Amino acid sequence: MIKSFIDMGVWKLSHQLSLEIFEITKNLPRSEDYALTSQLRRSATSVSANIAEGFGRNTSKDKSHFYTISRGSAYETESHLFYGKDVHYFDAEQVTELIIKYDELIHQLNKIMKSLN
Repeated sequence: MIKSFIDMGVWKLSHQLSLEIFEITKNLPRSEDYALTSQLRRSATSVSANIAEGFGRNTSKDKSHFYTISRGSAYETESHLFYGKDVHYFDAEQVTELIIKYDELIHQLNKIMKSLN
């Protein structure tokens, strides 16, 4: 039984991914502190934060709204990862692995939103 957002598989995955994003951004150049590093970390943590907020909402419409925002943040994170790979900040294989995980997370969010509608 799911009693808290931390019991949700999709939240656990999003939280784990945000930790992985933190790790890969540790070694970015200082010149990226207020650019790619910040944007990537914020979009990654936004995914789990909006899942938590959606969990706390009462209506299906409210829940779905926050899960939709979470999905948007997941896509934003993917976009930042592609950029980081293309400018050679991140290893292509590492980005591919993260994109696969984000695609699974997006799939899980889509299933949740479909069940709410």
